[in-house]
Amino acid sequence: MQTKLATSVGITLDRFIKKKQNDFAFASGELSQLLRDIALAGKIIHREVNRAGLLNIGGAYGTENIQGEEQQKLDVIANIRFIRALKNGGEVCAIVSEEDDEILDLNNKDGRYIVSMDPLDGSSNIDVNVSIGTIFSIFRRVSPVGSKVTNEDVLQKGSEQVAAGYLLYGSSTMLVYTTGRGVNGFTYDPSLGEFFLSHADMRIPEDGKIYSINEGSYRSLQPKVQQYIESCKDKKYTARYIGSLVADFHRNLLKGGIYIYPSTEKAPDGKLRLNYECNALAMICEQAGGLATDGEKRILDIQPESLHQRVPFYTGSKKMVEEAMK
Repeated sequence: MQTKLATSVGITLDRFIKKKQNDFAFASGELSQLLRDIALAGKIIHREVNRAGLLNIGGAYGTENIQGEEQQKLDVIANIRFIRALKNGGEVCAIVSEEDDEILDLNNKDGRYIVSMDPLDGSSNIDVNVSIGTIFSIFRRVSPVGSKVTNEDVLQKGSEQVAAGYLLYGSSTMLVYTTGRGVNGFTYDPSLGEFFLSHADMRIPEDGKIYSINEGSYRSLQPKVQQYIESCKDKKYTARYIGSLVADFHRNLLKGGIYIYPSTEKAPDGKLRLNYECNALAMICEQAGGLATDGEKRILDIQPESLHQRVPFYTGSKKMVEEAMK
């Protein structure tokens, strides 16, 4: 009778990480600590996002990032918060961020990991209370520990990721990540200040009926992409496009669907960045049973040539991506 009065609150992220630590390729606790640092930064961003309307931290910051995109105040705040958390954690030697032009060397001489991140994806949507997110990739450095970080450390193929994930700040805040052995999702409980396992062993449906693309760019799409969109309409698929990459991806991961950001006349190489957007989501999608491609090649097999390299991006349910590739 007493046990019914005090039901279990579930498995915390910290406990889950400790339980799974031996699954990591290098089970010394460093990657575990790094994931905790990311979770801590996510909690802080959760707080900032939920107070944005009261603290006047919405809207534009007044500068542009390396992509020529207008930075939002929360872009800058999120970037600072994550950099501080990763630097103070001591496990990371360098960061590649959407908001910074060059590699950020943290001078953590014993750090063994590289983090590539989009600190706040879709931040322009914060002013209208639409879900936004954080995307991150984790690589193990290839140069000797203690030496200067090199381009080879940060320009690794996505297949070399040791972990990848995202945080979604929406009706609830979620952390979804993989270390190459499946995908697990954790929901944040603000009253306890903890992430709890809520979506164990996530699997994307093999097929779906949702297609996600900015149809405002329809006339600038390649004819074959237009043909695919028309086939989706003929099959009476549902169009869903939020404009926040994490939110669009998360919905399709749960319900089944395909996300498309192809090359256009305005962006012939696509718009999304390989190193800190596509690689992470591609790893998650594949670990959940889906596919991710640039239209010709598996995303995780693409060799990056620059920090902010862009690629076309097709990802989602296996059968839908295969049909699109035809």
